[in-house]
Amino acid sequence: MSHYENNESVATAEWVLDNLDAVRSDDPDVRLVEVDMEPEVYDDWHVPGAVGVDWEADLVDGLGDELVDPEELSSLLGELGITPETTVVVYGDRANWFAGHALWVLRYYEHADVRLLDGGRRYWDLEGYETTTTEPTYTTREYTVSGRATSIRADRAAVQSAVESDENVVDVRNPMEYRGEKPPAEVPDTTDEEGHVPTAENVPWGEAVAADGRFQPEPALREVYGDVIGEEGTVTYCRVGERSSITWFVIEELLDERAANYDGSWTDWADDPETRVVTGSDPDGDGGDSA
Repeated sequence: MSHYENNESVATAEWVLDNLDAVRSDDPDVRLVEVDMEPEVYDDWHVPGAVGVDWEADLVDGLGDELVDPEELSSLLGELGITPETTVVVYGDRANWFAGHALWVLRYYEHADVRLLDGGRRYWDLEGYETTTTEPTYTTREYTVSGRATSIRADRAAVQSAVESDENVVDVRNPMEYRGEKPPAEVPDTTDEEGHVPTAENVPWGEAVAADGRFQPEPALREVYGDVIGEEGTVTYCRVGERSSITWFVIEELLDERAANYDGSWTDWADDPETRVVTGSDPDGDGGDSA
């Protein structure tokens, strides 16, 4: 069982399993949405009743750039049979990398009830729960984005302000990327310059999850993130904003601390010749930096 079965931002696999009739139903009370790094895995198998969303095609407008606009998101959600009152449960591969970003997008656009399936595809598969290859269709509903939760989103200026103040900045990428080395092949090549934001501490996103993809218990998470949370808040970033959404979720939703996701992330930061880029393992650049 999940450590967060009583957290309203989390849906356990067991809860989804117990509610498969509602998930499969055309009734818009509950909708299960799969968002993957590799969208084709949805066709291999998915949770019964789940609809597939392509992160790059449906939720962002360019890597490290802009989110889908409210009108496009409203249209997408309506086509999936989702209303503003629907409980939306998102999940995906890679321990919810891209599903976490989908949840953050819905939070940003103020969808009232959106939850992350703890463990995602990995845990569901490990437990041997029911799967299907059938893609469901639902009655199109009316959906209109109602607003924006601006406090959970950081832009380049906000990150620069955080660097110059007491606000924490955390780089959730792997240590290779943080040091400024060539990223692994699975990471999109979106910039000509590598490194990290000055003052940013490196806490790889994967430290938040166990081997089965589910989140670590709260005491373990507080040990992992104790140095990067505080009264002034925390800005999270990665390369294009998806891995950092998981860390944002942990800090904001599981630990109930203040956090904002820099969805432009390293792609946006490195694109500006005026921003300072740090290389090496030291947050402040003692390991070498470039202007």
